[in-house]
Amino acid sequence: MIRAGIRPSRRIIACIAMVALSACAPFPAGRPFSVQPGVAAEQRPSPNFDARRPAFVILHHTSNSETEQALRTLTARESAVSSHYLISRDGKVFYLVDEARRAWHAGESYWAGHRDLNSASIGIELDNDGTEPFAEPQIAALLALLADLKARYKLSASSFLGHGDVAPGRKVDPSAYFPWQRLAGHGFGLWCDPPYPAAPAALDTALLLQAFGYNVWNLDAAIAAFKRRFVPDDPAPDMTEKDRSMLFCLVQQMQAPALEQ
Repeated sequence: MIRAGIRPSRRIIACIAMVALSACAPFPAGRPFSVQPGVAAEQRPSPNFDARRPAFVILHHTSNSETEQALRTLTARESAVSSHYLISRDGKVFYLVDEARRAWHAGESYWAGHRDLNSASIGIELDNDGTEPFAEPQIAALLALLADLKARYKLSASSFLGHGDVAPGRKVDPSAYFPWQRLAGHGFGLWCDPPYPAAPAALDTALLLQAFGYNVWNLDAAIAAFKRRFVPDDPAPDMTEKDRSMLFCLVQQMQAPALEQ
C-alpha cells in the first residue's frame, strides 16, 4: 500500500478523541448557525453519517526541476497552493494533505457541471518541468497510488483528469508528454482506439466537448485541452473529423456505465 507507514497527525488523533466525547461536548466552533439569546439549542450527535469521498483525481506537473523545490512551494503557507500527494522522479510518494481535507490544487475549475474541483477531488503533483517525458519510476508509483484511490473511493475510469482538462486556457498540465493512453489501459481515464464510430454531423464540436465534460465558454481552449490529452502529436488548433470521431467514441464510453444502471 502506498500509504503504509504514514502516521496520523496529532490533529487527527485529537479529532478522534473529540468524536468519542461528542455526546457531552459543546457546539463546535464551525457550527452552521449562531445560537441567539433566548433560543434553546442542544447538540444531539447522530451516528448516521459517513465521510464525504472525492469524485475525481486531478493530475498535475510541478513545472519544477527538483523535488525539494516543489515541496517548498506546496508546503509554504505563503504560497497558498497544495496537493494531497507529490510523486518525485525516482518514484517516492509524499503525502502532503489529508485526503479528507480540501487541498488547493485545481483553482478556478469546471468539469461536467462541477465548478469547484478542489472540493470534489484528490490532487496529485508529478515532479516534472513540463518539457520532459515522465520518469518510469514515477509512473509506476502513480499507477500504484491510483489503483489504491480507485479501489477505496470506488471511482470510475472517467474520474481521472488533468489540470488542463478542468482549467482549459489557464493550465496545460500534465503536459503532452504524459502517458494518458497507458493510464487508460489500467483503468485510469478513458481512451478510444481506431476504428472510431463516425461522429453525427448534427453534433457539433462544442456540443461533443461539453457532453464529455469540458467547459466550452472558450471553445479554442477546450479544443486545445482535448488535443493535448488525446491527440498530443497534432498541435494544430482545429478538430479534424478523426478527432471528432474519437471524441464521440469517448462520449459513448463515458455514458455507457450510466446507461447500464
